[in-house]
Amino acid sequence: MIDHLSTYTIDFPATKAFYEAAFKPLGYSLQMELVAEWDADFPTRRMCAFGPAGQPAFWVIEAKVHYTPRHVAFSAPNRAAVEAFHQQGLAHGGKDNGAPGLRPHYHEHYFGAFLIDPDGNNVEAVCHTPE
Repeated sequence: MIDHLSTYTIDFPATKAFYEAAFKPLGYSLQMELVAEWDADFPTRRMCAFGPAGQPAFWVIEAKVHYTPRHVAFSAPNRAAVEAFHQQGLAHGGKDNGAPGLRPHYHEHYFGAFLIDPDGNNVEAVCHTPE
């Protein structure tokens, strides 16, 4: 259903590094990077997109002011990837917002981990399959 989505950052280098590290265990990587030279109000605005090969699905866009925090969950192929996402995110500027583990209040096999990214967004990796 979703083709792509964006989040905004006032610290582009820190947020880009955070997602590069946190996404690696999930199999997502940097797919595209641009400078918005066409934007008369912010022609040096940096942006990049992450996703599976050839699919720039999650955009990080530089902003001049903070935006309202968001929540987004990313699919993980297995529980080990959820754990690695959490570890890598913590090592690259993220804050713990829920250690890797089962969340049976969602469903029996919901295994997720939550981080606060450098801009205050609640990001999650989740696996829905049994161990």
